[in-house]
Amino acid sequence: MNVIYTSRMLIVWVVVFGMCGLASCAEVPAVRPSADTNTSSVDSVLEDLHSAAENLRTYQCKLEYLFSQPVLESKTLRKGTLQYARFNSGSKLRIGFDTLVQDDGPPQKYVESYVFDGQWLTHIDYQIKQVRKKQLAEANEPVDAFELAKRNFPIIGFDKTEDLKRQFESELVGETNGIAQVHLKVRPDSEYADEYESADIWIDEAIDLPSKLVVVSTEGDIYEISFIEPKVDEPISEKVFEVTIPAGFGKPEIIPLKKVNL
Repeated sequence: MNVIYTSRMLIVWVVVFGMCGLASCAEVPAVRPSADTNTSSVDSVLEDLHSAAENLRTYQCKLEYLFSQPVLESKTLRKGTLQYARFNSGSKLRIGFDTLVQDDGPPQKYVESYVFDGQWLTHIDYQIKQVRKKQLAEANEPVDAFELAKRNFPIIGFDKTEDLKRQFESELVGETNGIAQVHLKVRPDSEYADEYESADIWIDEAIDLPSKLVVVSTEGDIYEISFIEPKVDEPISEKVFEVTIPAGFGKPEIIPLKKVNL
């Protein structure tokens, strides 16, 4: 798995609290304004999202992640689970995948896990029996999982609305059956203009958190995620985020934090 794909895949995990995605756009039709559409503004929807995300203590869900490259007529669907929690020691994130579908082929077992503890990102690949640990922060300066992703893409919900608007043109497409759809178009002078073109977010207004995210890159690649059966602020044991190297695996590859020479 290449570095760019892995990096963006991690981004999509945490963007759950500001965005969302689904295995196929066709399965969830776009929400269109109607005569009885709620008159909420895009600002109020994003403010509610920001408040819900900022106060979130734990989050768990089933995860479906589809990466499409229309130019190459290629698509890869992964299914698994996501768990996030804030402890006194900091925030932690775990993503586990167990199924992969390549293009129109049959589902196949493909097990891998990603764990971020505020300092180290650990990737466990059960296919090649390899563990890779990459240091992303100093030991005494842990980074929140959302802040990590925010370095690459804005975490909608954790970004203030006024900050978001400096990077995107935003539009409330509509609200139907408790789901609000927001379209974000990257501004030409945005710091994300070289990588992304747009993002569409479907927000479940019952919990003010995303249920679907579709992000389009400048290369035409499409990142879609759905967060299924979400559980908000239910207890999660810190042991869930412990990393254990399975028997038979090789010695972990350790990638320390790069030092900047002044």
